[in-house]
Amino acid sequence: MMMDYLAEVTMSILQKQKRRDPKLGYAKDLIELMEQILPICVAKKIKIITNGGGVNPVACADAILSVATKLGLKGLKIGVVLGDDILDRVDEYAKRGIELKNMETGESVETVRNRLQSANVYFGAAPIVEALNLGAQIVVTGRTTDTGLTLAPMIHEFGWSLSDWDKLAAGTVAGHILECGGQSSGGNFSADWKSVPDLAHIGFPIAEATPNGEVVITKHENTGGLVTLQTVKEQLVYEIGNPKEYITPDCVADFTSIQLKQDGKDRVRVFGVRGRPATEYYKVSMSYLDGYTAFSTLTYTWPDAIEKARAADGILKSRLADLHLAIEEYRSEFLGYDSSHGMIADRQPDPAEVVLRVGVRSQDYAAVERFGKEIAPLVLTGPPSVTGFAGGRPKPSEVVSYWPSLIPKSAVSASVVIKESRA
Repeated sequence: MMMDYLAEVTMSILQKQKRRDPKLGYAKDLIELMEQILPICVAKKIKIITNGGGVNPVACADAILSVATKLGLKGLKIGVVLGDDILDRVDEYAKRGIELKNMETGESVETVRNRLQSANVYFGAAPIVEALNLGAQIVVTGRTTDTGLTLAPMIHEFGWSLSDWDKLAAGTVAGHILECGGQSSGGNFSADWKSVPDLAHIGFPIAEATPNGEVVITKHENTGGLVTLQTVKEQLVYEIGNPKEYITPDCVADFTSIQLKQDGKDRVRVFGVRGRPATEYYKVSMSYLDGYTAFSTLTYTWPDAIEKARAADGILKSRLADLHLAIEEYRSEFLGYDSSHGMIADRQPDPAEVVLRVGVRSQDYAAVERFGKEIAPLVLTGPPSVTGFAGGRPKPSEVVSYWPSLIPKSAVSASVVIKESRA
């Protein structure tokens, strides 16, 4: 069972949690889930692989062991993959000439060095395979590729060579199909989405893998959703760049080689995948503090709702300009039209109400804070018939931006620690 918990921005959020409490920094809802499924998984010898360890996989493993002790489960082995967190090594790398340049802009990481919030290497399947080979029933990792979480058990179970590029590419493609929850089983389906049955009880996709690299994508019977050529194809083109070069730490998969066949109801066979050797680099997911933002809303009611909202927007802009605040970005939106009154009145083109939503962004905390102070006066010093100012003044929130980079594989290494429950 593969459980993917991480997105790019998640790592910075977890780093903040860890700084507040050294015992945090992982996906806490994973522990709640373990209380429910661990007895079943142990009884049925179901192995679990998850990147829910976030920036603190050791603490995550310890929390799972506490659950095992509480449930009286002895001898549960957890493999913990370490080494992906390189935030404390950025200066060391700079001295060694590893610049960690932004992949998109070419800028040196030194331009944001003092604002870095997280820096994590995307490991692939290999350290997970090591943990499984050491007898781990649960493997907890930090920043691991989504595809590696699926590829690893195939390598482990089938004894694939780490240089059998076609098979590694096949497992990588299977991982890409599984990585987005129910998206390949009918969720977020842009074709005939109305035909997808029972989305309220959608079944997540399952990959039935074989030693030769062929995979059948399916789902549990009696669940909602559907698995068809269209749903699988949509997922295959989701979040990819050059389809001939889907680059992972394990291999380079050629998505143009993929062949699909409908093998019955809710069964799609994936075969013919070709792969090439992996690159000499790991991708690094980094995040940094990039200023502050705040948002607020006001609701203007009929008559002349849209005119009132636009007037209020102009007044606010004028007052902020008078204060000479260092506002880098100002966004206003006019949302309508049944958010407050509902359908008690249908007055087009003069709607029952319009919600004015305004947001600002700045590197200056004080400027964003002052924006919040300028919103409230609009209630009594602006256009009439206004409501909806809930929650008080908006407080500045940190903006976290993404910094993608590359690092030579020779500069970083993963390690595996085995922990065992002794209830």
